[in-house]
This record gives sequence, structure tokens and C-alpha cells, in this order.
Amino acid sequence: MHRSFQKLFPLSVLLLGLLFTSCSSSSTLQHPTTSATLWAQNAAEYKALTTSVYNTALSNLGMAIEDSYWTAYPKQEDQKMRKLPAAVILDVDETVLDNSPFQARMIKQKSSFDPEQWNDWVMEAKANPIAGAVEFTQRAADHGVAVFYLTNRETKVEEGTRQNLKKLGFPLSENQDRILSNNERDNWTSAKTERRAYVAKNYRIIMIFGDDLNDFVPAKGISQQERSELVENNSSKWGKFWYVLPNPSYGSWENALYNFDDSLSPTQIDSARKARLNTKKN
Repeated sequence: MHRSFQKLFPLSVLLLGLLFTSCSSSSTLQHPTTSATLWAQNAAEYKALTTSVYNTALSNLGMAIEDSYWTAYPKQEDQKMRKLPAAVILDVDETVLDNSPFQARMIKQKSSFDPEQWNDWVMEAKANPIAGAVEFTQRAADHGVAVFYLTNRETKVEEGTRQNLKKLGFPLSENQDRILSNNERDNWTSAKTERRAYVAKNYRIIMIFGDDLNDFVPAKGISQQERSELVENNSSKWGKFWYVLPNPSYGSWENALYNFDDSLSPTQIDSARKARLNTKKN
């Protein structure tokens, strides 16, 4: 080997290594949820937002308990509900439990959502609490309010959910199952409609919390315009009866970008997403 080449060879290897590392790093950063996950894990603003949501709910809690006409469940507006004990309903993922570490794993693996790995993560029971959630639920329970968790996690991993919530100090009943999982009963679908109705039979629902429109009303398979109208038509409920938590990583909002059409190819979905970007240019 020529001496000058011997001098250049280590440098060439180093440059190639840096190029490979750069490409690998760039590939990771190009994952569609990287920015959202970094924001959830690092932005002080995220903690401020969720704390604000739960603090607002706390400020309304006393009034909601005392006012027997107060209900967050529209179908419950009758005289019978006045005699029912109060309850709050909370979604679990990204509402009371932070699953951003699972999303970080998917990013580093350069993969998308995998149900088996998700269930493994749930059973690890390592999720941290969303800021403000523990304090709110504990205060509600201290005032005699029943706390129900409506989750689209599978029934088979409910024990993992239970252990995670218990470990973090979320109130759980020893006499009643208040973690209502997806398909735990025949008609309990991901829409959560029947599960809300189940709680409403025996409790006056004073507040509902979630990170997806479906945590409040049925919103699957409808257009963006219809979703916006649902929000506008229920404007008096937000911040008083209904409390929404931010989740830029995933949700039905994303499926609505391509009209819930699961037959589309990844390329077609990508085109639909780009078409939704509004630049305010002709």
C-alpha cells in the first residue's frame, strides 16, 4: 500500500463512518412522530398545558359536585340523575398516562405501531403520569367522586394498566372494576359510547377527560368539517364539563386527514396529508 494512501485510509474510514452515522441519525429524525415525541418528553410548555387543564377542572370540581343538575353526559339531563353519586370519566393513554417512551422506542427502531410490542409496554407498567392528573383524581376521590378510566387498551393487559395506575397513586376502587377496557364486554367498542352509558346508569357524570374527540362523542368515520362542527356545537362544554389534553403524536385526527380510508397505500396517505397543509397561497 502506498504510504500516502495509508495516511488517507483512516481518514476515509472516519468520513464514511460519519456519513453512515449522519444518514442513520437523519433517518431516525425523519420518523413522522419524532418532533411530537420530543415535545412531549422535553417541552416545559407541554407540562404547563396539561397542568392548566387539570387545574381548571379542580377549580370547577366543588361546584360540579354540589350542583345536582351538573352533568357532562348530555343524555343524562333528567331528574333521575340528580340523586346519583358523582363520577368523572378519564381516558388513559396521553390523558393520565404518558406513553412517549413507547413511541421513542418505535422511532429508534424506525418502525410504526406494533400491537404486540404495545401490549408488552403496557404490561411493563412503566408509564409516567400526565402532569396534573394524579392530583386531580386524588382530590376528586377525596370528595367522594367515583373515578372511572375508559381505555381502548385490550382487556388482556388490564392488569398492567391497573398496576401502573396504582403505582403512581391514581385512585382505584377495591370493590368495583373502574377500569373499563376495550371489548371487556360484547358491546364495548373503541367508540366508548356504550361504556359512557354504562357509567351513566349509576352515576352522575360531572366531567370527562380525553385526548381524542371520540373520548367525548362518536367521531370516527366522519369528515374534518363534521368534526369541527361537533366541537363548535359543544363549545359550552369545553373547559367546564369536557377537558381535552394535547396529543400531536396520534389519534383519530390523523385518520381524518385521509377520511378514514384504510384502503389507501402509504403513498396515497402521504399525498392526502400533504394536501391538508395550508400555505395561504393560491
